[in-house]
Amino acid sequence: MRAPIGFRISNRRKSLRISQAALARLVGISPSYLNLIENNKRDIGGALLQRVAQCLDIEIGDLTGEAEQKLLQDLEEAYADPAVESLPFQPDERRQLVAQYPASAMALARMHRAYMGAVANADAYADRLRSDPLLGQLLHQVLSGITAIRSSTEILEDVPDLDETERQRFLGAIGRETRALSDVARSLIGQFESSSQASSSVSALREIDDMIIEQQNYFPQLEDVAAQLRRELDKGGAFGPAGLMATLEKRFGVTTLVGGPPDIADFPGQYRFRSGERVMWFQGATTIATRQFQLARLLGELSAADVLRDTLDRATLTSETARRLAARALGSYLAGAIVFPYSRFLAEAEAAAYDIDLLRQEFSGSFEQVAHRLVSLRRPGEEGIPFGFLRSDPAGRLTKHFPLPGLLLPNTGHACPLWAIYGAFRQPDQLLRQVVRFSDGSRYLFLARTLQRRPGSYRDQPNVISVMLACDVLHADRTVYAAGLDLLDQSADVPVGPTCRLCTRRDCSSRQEEVLSPGGPRSMTRLPLLPREFGLGDSA
Repeated sequence: MRAPIGFRISNRRKSLRISQAALARLVGISPSYLNLIENNKRDIGGALLQRVAQCLDIEIGDLTGEAEQKLLQDLEEAYADPAVESLPFQPDERRQLVAQYPASAMALARMHRAYMGAVANADAYADRLRSDPLLGQLLHQVLSGITAIRSSTEILEDVPDLDETERQRFLGAIGRETRALSDVARSLIGQFESSSQASSSVSALREIDDMIIEQQNYFPQLEDVAAQLRRELDKGGAFGPAGLMATLEKRFGVTTLVGGPPDIADFPGQYRFRSGERVMWFQGATTIATRQFQLARLLGELSAADVLRDTLDRATLTSETARRLAARALGSYLAGAIVFPYSRFLAEAEAAAYDIDLLRQEFSGSFEQVAHRLVSLRRPGEEGIPFGFLRSDPAGRLTKHFPLPGLLLPNTGHACPLWAIYGAFRQPDQLLRQVVRFSDGSRYLFLARTLQRRPGSYRDQPNVISVMLACDVLHADRTVYAAGLDLLDQSADVPVGPTCRLCTRRDCSSRQEEVLSPGGPRSMTRLPLLPREFGLGDSA
């Protein structure tokens, strides 16, 4: 769904008492075309958007619609919720709400987010009760304890001729069972609290999304720190793991160990910083790119702790989980800015037409690291192509994402099964490109490929993931990946949606869930062959 840029232009024009004909004349278009723009029936961008912003004396950032687009996406998800999707909403209702009453739209989005958090908590509790053997065992212990206490109490009440010794024995049994029951209850509460903390990660990820979008995934303070650290590193010789290890040891007394067992039995990670011993440990199978990136991250976090803390403090992070995940994300951002210096990396990317494989060779980075850095090239006046980013495990669950305004990327769960991020698993180690078209007419270039972590031993299962970059098709011709594609021919586009739950396409053979578009015709998904025989109306 397009952001209501046109409504904002219309409201600003009217507040300045400028007629539609006068503004059209000033920006060099016809009044009828401006009318279409103001009614959000035509897209606007580039030089025309700049002329409109100048004539209306408004910052161009206020007309890009990025904040409105994020709010629209949140409302899209809220309105598709099964609890309200059957209500007779008007087709343009969400867009009108965002354009005319943004505070009310924000209130609805926040309430839906809180509701989803409560549902996640309830689901977590239900899952625990259904499937957690420890909880089942604890509940059996509670029942057994209650039964034993009740039995002893009934004997004390119903047998009046008990001697004092027997009475004390039953009272002692009640005391023991009560204390045991108290311990079991504390364990049970602890299990529920840990479940609640785990389920809060959904809202934590939303808060991190808001932080990234608010900053447009560009953190100038971290870029400045990274540039200074990189200059200091370059003075010591060629940039790489050896120089990073030497700097860490000299400045912070950190020793780097490669290979050997970690300090924790059955530790599944590839690296670990043992802060008490000032030791950075890497699994022997880690790549040079992984060591370089994580050493840069450690150097950045040790050198710029105050800057990172200040950035976290200024963000709206309401839980420890959100703050922890945000701190990790900012540490990785800082590492990427050190390994891939902004101006040089952008120049190399433009010269290589954003060829990721060429860039990873030039900077000794991994495919995923280069993709991350491409997403953050948003410095005002020195921007790269705006990209979105997704990562998926083999089960299709999304494990990391960086949003792109205008493109509805699911926060959790699964995306549309037709997206290239899933098709890449069928073509291992090959880059898959795909031009897609959403139901609102927006078109994007998707680039995806699988990556595999080196196994540490024969018994270590290979860890395969898929990563995907996405950009508006308007920018595709600036990349090497547009070679051989006729971007004007929309007949070859793959029709997709964000997820089955939010997709309005009724003719999709890959649909796995019912259509949740209010007010439309009834769903034809998974109908019985004889719907009329089951009281479901005519099948035609």
